[in-house]
Amino acid sequence: MLTYEERSKLFTVAEPINGVLTGKAVLSVEQFSRTDLDRFFEEADWMKRIKEQNGSTDILRGKILVNLFYEASTRTDSSFSIAMKRLGGEVHNIVGVQFSSVSKGETLSDTVRVLSGYADLIVLRHHQKGAAAEAALAIYKERTKQGLPNIPLINAGDGVGEHPSQALLDTYTINQKCGGLDDLTVGLVGDLKHGRTVHSLAKLLSLYRNVKLIFVSPESLNMPEELVEELKAKGVQMSVAKDINEVANQADVWYITRVQKERFESEEAYQAVSGSYRVTLDTVASMKPTAIIMHPLPRVGEIDEAVDELPQAVYFEQASNGMYVRMALLSGVLGKW
Repeated sequence: MLTYEERSKLFTVAEPINGVLTGKAVLSVEQFSRTDLDRFFEEADWMKRIKEQNGSTDILRGKILVNLFYEASTRTDSSFSIAMKRLGGEVHNIVGVQFSSVSKGETLSDTVRVLSGYADLIVLRHHQKGAAAEAALAIYKERTKQGLPNIPLINAGDGVGEHPSQALLDTYTINQKCGGLDDLTVGLVGDLKHGRTVHSLAKLLSLYRNVKLIFVSPESLNMPEELVEELKAKGVQMSVAKDINEVANQADVWYITRVQKERFESEEAYQAVSGSYRVTLDTVASMKPTAIIMHPLPRVGEIDEAVDELPQAVYFEQASNGMYVRMALLSGVLGKW
């Protein structure tokens, strides 16, 4: 746990964006305001045009990103890597830390302090909640001691905590497909207890007017109570359902998540809730014709593959948006907005 003094220092590392990303660690969606998101979406649109018209740019030429992933990843790892390369930068990937000095007992703090001496930016995924904050603080303290500028760190998912870049691409996708984020009803389905994607997305949606959330999950995987209380304090309207089919016609956006086997302490506990919710053609038929279906991926059976052909299914477009959003994030943090 961080001490009060360390939390105070951490605020300097992960300060509110306030229109300026340059040099800032991105650890939580709570750093972003609605105005920040408006600007961010504009930059993501610009990155999409760059990719479509020219393929790449060289605005980050000479910059080096280290992807430090303590957990398996396909989309987040590859989209950050390819985003950096499309911006003209270089990438060093450390994925599968069993092959690094971590296997010798090196701490996360030591690892990032060393890497901050090599790179211009670090993207970290870790299995422990709060690990990104601890790492960012370690870098900040070491760089301050040496009298050097801070090296920013982006949280690419910390256990059951947050996943800011995923939430940014999710809200970007909803904004694109629904023409805005006000006055929407969003259904969050699946593992809401462990799902860092839904935690971050719910926080960002709370910035918008008249947003309603529907939570659909097994009782053992309900949204954490502290987050529910936080959303309630912000005026978000919430309801709970046991079966998606009972409320299928109520939402404008359905955000489906998998039950995360790696978060359970036993196979028995996982099997008890695995496959609890599945979106089929019949489910979609009960939804609003204009509704969209999203998923952070990977899926493990919670959306029938037959649904992929329907116009409501936007999860692969959502994944593609991840590259544009991360291009915007990388360029912003490295001072190119």
